[in-house]
Amino acid sequence: MSTHCIIIVLCLIPLSGGSDSGIVGGNIAKPHSRKYMASLQTSSHFCGGFLIRDNFVLTAAHCTCPKSMMVVLGAHDITKPEKSQQKIQVEKCFQHPKYKREGYYFDIMLLKLKQQAELNEFVETIDLPKKDKTIKAHTECTVAGWGKTEPNEDSPASNVLREAQEKIQFNFECRHIWKDYFNTEHMICTKFNKKAGIMCQGDSGAPLICKNKPQGIASFTAPCNCTNPKYPHSYTKISSFLPWIKEVTGGYGNESKPLISKD
Repeated sequence: MSTHCIIIVLCLIPLSGGSDSGIVGGNIAKPHSRKYMASLQTSSHFCGGFLIRDNFVLTAAHCTCPKSMMVVLGAHDITKPEKSQQKIQVEKCFQHPKYKREGYYFDIMLLKLKQQAELNEFVETIDLPKKDKTIKAHTECTVAGWGKTEPNEDSPASNVLREAQEKIQFNFECRHIWKDYFNTEHMICTKFNKKAGIMCQGDSGAPLICKNKPQGIASFTAPCNCTNPKYPHSYTKISSFLPWIKEVTGGYGNESKPLISKD
């Protein structure tokens, strides 16, 4: 999952958006087994996302909203013109109004597509959690995306979708390690090992799937080494933002409804 973004903070204060790289280790996903996955592209892939309605994709706010952004659905190998792929322009980006790049709080964004996606054997929406609740520690989850397979600039990118397994960590542990960077109300974090695969820069916006539900959105890792097990990976907690998602999209279902505009 490579991307042109992101950044920040010194290695002494580890914090980096999941961009410029991708799943380290892990496995190649079965082609089209994750029909909700989206590749956000300009001239190339720069972030991940996932289809929650036929005209809305959910992703991370720090992925930003470059001009001429396109969403590619139904892809496995994003370097090939697969017949399964649908390429749809983004009509409007909705970053959460409280999002601030400096700390990755409220790191969530909705993308309204210019046209509805065709739901078929390669492209499907994924249902969101129905209510806000705590996810138990040690719950096994998966995250997937496109991009480099090693945490360094010279690593070759993976053209195909890869996936990794990570486990939910206790909130108090995340808070102890990340201090004020971690908000227990709006974030969840995971522990990981290279054998099972690791979310890294470039996986921004990808969903953390736990028990078949998207519970998190890939947000930040330690910038100098995303494979350092001392620093858990942080995800935006989706269920904390259900009212906002419903307000923007008009509902949680697969069907398209009139957008509730704040303009």
